[in-house]
Amino acid sequence: MLKHPRVPTPRSVLAGAGVVTLAIAPLLALQSAQAHTARAPGPPSAVVAAERAVVINSSLGAAGAGSYYDPDQHKLVVNVTTEEAAGKVRAAGAEARIVKHSLASLDAARATLKEHASIPGTSWAMDPKLNKVVVTADRTVRGEDLERLTSVAGSLGDRAVVQLSRDTLEPLIAGGDALWSSAARCSLGFNVTKDGQPYFLTAGHCARAVPSWSATEGGPPIAVSESGSFPGDDFGLARYTAAEPHPSEVDLYSGGAQHIVRAADPIVGQKVRRSGSTTHVHDGEVTALNVTANYHEGTVEGLIQTSICAESGDSGGPLFEGDTALGLTSGGRGACASGGVSMYQPVTEALAKTGSQVG
Repeated sequence: MLKHPRVPTPRSVLAGAGVVTLAIAPLLALQSAQAHTARAPGPPSAVVAAERAVVINSSLGAAGAGSYYDPDQHKLVVNVTTEEAAGKVRAAGAEARIVKHSLASLDAARATLKEHASIPGTSWAMDPKLNKVVVTADRTVRGEDLERLTSVAGSLGDRAVVQLSRDTLEPLIAGGDALWSSAARCSLGFNVTKDGQPYFLTAGHCARAVPSWSATEGGPPIAVSESGSFPGDDFGLARYTAAEPHPSEVDLYSGGAQHIVRAADPIVGQKVRRSGSTTHVHDGEVTALNVTANYHEGTVEGLIQTSICAESGDSGGPLFEGDTALGLTSGGRGACASGGVSMYQPVTEALAKTGSQVG
């Protein structure tokens, strides 16, 4: 149990074991996936589907075009550009969908946007269901900037579509409650261990702004920020000042908690939950991966995007499904009263780059 004064968000955390890794030789992994399908013909969970998608996509080469999970039918859908690739997908136990644009072509479109339209207030993500790059501009993008964005997107033909948002894209940091400092308020993400010592992960824009953290407003420090990456990535690592272990769980703000045992990467379509000190627990689904967010403070790439709302002070809080850690709240658009979207730093990347472990 925690020894320091306890606030709701520090329960939203994890401590301990290993990260799920997918660095498997593609051929052997594909054979393993096929064998698993033969042994277990039932529909895969989202976590299993995400693992299978990595294996299958690695076997498709230039014909691959992304994948997503259908939670209603409990099936993995893999986009391809050829019938030959579709056969490989079906043989691996997933549903094949033939589309126009390859993943390489959509990645090239993203690269063009990065080079010519990295405008603060914009974001973009490859939507595998639409087989397009969806570009979003918030209300701060106007005049010449908006003209440039629409011109660059227009040059990409039907590989890209632009949508306008009345909400502002921003990191969700605030002065206030949960994890306290004199400069900012954020939410604790996951308790982790590093070299046998207790730490926690939060957002990088939080760690960059705050040298030490308290569990109550004006209270004694319980942790010091050790490292952080923002912009580029958005994760930070803080070391607890006391050596006691900390619970591997997420606060559900209902008197209960969700125990966490592992970390994984999500898949588009996966049902997920978020916990944060401002807006507590909300549900939604993953809508995009490898998202680029051009915050006014700098660009962050490789984010997870969801249909869940989040607000100032929720930054750093955990994204999870069941007992699996998925991400750290980075930023978003909109508010929970009117709906919104939120973006997350993948926790697997944060763990790998900080040398820490969950579970």
